[in-house]
Amino acid sequence: MPAQIKITKRTVDRIESDGSDRFYWDRELPGFGLRVRASGRKFFVSQFRANGRLRRMTLGPVTALPPDEARRRAMALLAEAKSGSDPAAQRDTDRRTATVKALGARFLEEYVPTYCKPSTAYEYRRSVDLFIKPKIGRRKVTEIQRSDIAALHHGMRKTPYQANRTLGVLSKMFNMAEVWGLRPDGSNPCLHVKRFREEKRERFLSAEEFRRLGKVLDGILEDGSETRSAVAAVRLLMLTGCRLSEIQKLRWEHVDLKASELNLPDTKTGGRAVPLAPSAVRLLAGLPREEDNPWVIAGRKPGSHLTDLQHPWRRIRARAGLDDVRIHDLRHSFASRALALGEGLPMIGKLLGHTQVQTTARYAHLARDTVKASAARIGDSIENDLDTVQIASSS
Repeated sequence: MPAQIKITKRTVDRIESDGSDRFYWDRELPGFGLRVRASGRKFFVSQFRANGRLRRMTLGPVTALPPDEARRRAMALLAEAKSGSDPAAQRDTDRRTATVKALGARFLEEYVPTYCKPSTAYEYRRSVDLFIKPKIGRRKVTEIQRSDIAALHHGMRKTPYQANRTLGVLSKMFNMAEVWGLRPDGSNPCLHVKRFREEKRERFLSAEEFRRLGKVLDGILEDGSETRSAVAAVRLLMLTGCRLSEIQKLRWEHVDLKASELNLPDTKTGGRAVPLAPSAVRLLAGLPREEDNPWVIAGRKPGSHLTDLQHPWRRIRARAGLDDVRIHDLRHSFASRALALGEGLPMIGKLLGHTQVQTTARYAHLARDTVKASAARIGDSIENDLDTVQIASSS
């Protein structure tokens, strides 16, 4: 007799594979169940009769679908079958006709707005529009094999970072294709496609380069060649070590000048407080607050924030002779200066808002250099105070 349980997150998590393919059916909603494969992978399923045939549909893996949502989908399918339709037949039709282009559109419309931050959504759309649709957009979702994904990835080998990001987007798309019933379970063609090795780029501004950039920013304020908002954004990036999005989307309500900190409710690693140096406090205090505009870095349109700092930055860095410096390198330079002033990696991790020790560990070699330089200065200082005596070796 099939096992009956009340399907909840707790019961689903507790069930382990016994080495065989097993079904567990919900005692409250007949036709709604959990399938546990011999491998241990778990899927929500729905079973019903349509046109006299017993049909079964996978609703999605438990890792991508909460039990409550799976239950709602099962109820909808059971209602369709009861009304005389055959949802499984429609699924089979969709599998035969769905293209990668259509999958990408659905992915961007249904998945991305719910689960991704705006910056991530922008990168996902860019990958779909520029790299995925032109290459395999017309192909059927069910036709795509691992060799197709490997060929697309290999074709982007001259831009390994973008190739790997695109592979990641494809993997998420084909995961959702399984959830939406467009491909069989466990058939993601991105599996085992090896990512390219990415060389971590390191560029830190020297003290002289900081001075040069500061003079250029002062000159720009005088001649008005860039907006005041653009100049303020660059200075805040240098003085706080914040990410670009954290400064671009900074709201006045998150600025506490009395406490000398920014209270950011939603960053890449969650909410965090950013301590402000006196120079950053003075900069923020001097910025105008536009009526009916909540943004610190105001845009040209009323009530908006500055959406594009990349183009102004390219002009600014060219004027400063820093053509190889990216905006994100200002954050790296903040960390580099902190190390030079003797701050330890744990403190720098807190200042930058890192939640993983490994993220801050990329600066470890700079810390070793700082320690060596400190040891050399101390040793030289002590040696200068000693009366050096030359000890000749006896012959």
